[in-house]
Amino acid sequence: MGTNQSSHSVARPNLIKVALQSQNTNTVTTATVTLPSQAAQWRGSNPSSPSKKDKEKVSSSSRSSDELAVVERKSGNYVDQPLTPKLFHLGMFEIGRPLGKGKFGRVYLARERNSSFICALKVLYKSELQHGSGVEKQVRREIEIQSNLRHPNILKLYGHFHDSKRIFLILEFAGKGELYKHLRRENRFPEWKAAQYIAQMASALRYLHRKHVIHRDIKPENILMGIHGEIKISDFGWSVHAPNNRRATLCGTLDYLPPEMIKPGSKDNWYNEKVDLWSLGVLTYEFLVGEAPFEDTPIMTHKRIARADMTIPEWVSKEAKDLIKKVGCSSPLLVLCMTNRTLQLLVLDPEKRLPLEDVQTHPWIIKHCVKGERAANREKSSK
Repeated sequence: MGTNQSSHSVARPNLIKVALQSQNTNTVTTATVTLPSQAAQWRGSNPSSPSKKDKEKVSSSSRSSDELAVVERKSGNYVDQPLTPKLFHLGMFEIGRPLGKGKFGRVYLARERNSSFICALKVLYKSELQHGSGVEKQVRREIEIQSNLRHPNILKLYGHFHDSKRIFLILEFAGKGELYKHLRRENRFPEWKAAQYIAQMASALRYLHRKHVIHRDIKPENILMGIHGEIKISDFGWSVHAPNNRRATLCGTLDYLPPEMIKPGSKDNWYNEKVDLWSLGVLTYEFLVGEAPFEDTPIMTHKRIARADMTIPEWVSKEAKDLIKKVGCSSPLLVLCMTNRTLQLLVLDPEKRLPLEDVQTHPWIIKHCVKGERAANREKSSK
């Protein structure tokens, strides 16, 4: 729902109570905003911070693309223990500093009192949700989808509860905040870092698509960074579970919308999970160049997307260009276009976009995601 955590890294700070905890109650109040059942939330009745021995850390600086596809955390508090019915309430948490602010609420650092489990508490106000068109439905869908996802590059939703005025989502704490802020600070990422992030994105999206979930709003603002630099897809407000893989709703962010979602005057705007492949291509370009490839006035952006009208700067490597788009491949004079590898991400025809499994094994990804090679050494050698 667009409420993300900030980019400041915090390692178990001193938490304080704030005005958010305005009532002293241990009950869950019935309200007019309906939510998914709370009967099977959070794995284990007493979640606790995983020990170093129990963690499998997913670091963007040391994982290959193949490893990123299979690594799953094995911490006992949300993977290995059986489901135990648990009702949450605000009194169970100590509330700390604000982490971020969105259109319908805020995110706070929080600690579960009994276990000292550090998490993020996303607070949404029911009055604002009820006044927003379709927003309540989005929140319900976000909860239903995100609570069933377990992947190292997807932000975990541990549970939810509500009182008479607010809805609370208990989220994984991403210590380094929004990826968007890191990108703005660096202007653009070096290719080794961009490749690391895209490999993780491909792994997460492949997992979502296997579960018939289409994200539909991939962009830097909806990606967070964990304490070890690993990325976390964090906003599922526009996501949808589509077992038949066909949808028609126009949603997302203009710069990242694929051509099949903005076709003017068409009655058949059906699309499938390949919209996320287009967005991944836009994301790759923005990581490397510092701006979206079709960024312009709204009218011109529509036209440019419809034609896939873009230019990749000369200083972007050939391998990265090959992944994004072979610019000028419409010319029969280009010998490169006669090769068997003609699939890229920013292709008008959704069926010709590079599959996620091929993204993970693309030469550009393999080149920069070598097992055991540390990111610092790559950065040093690139200067």
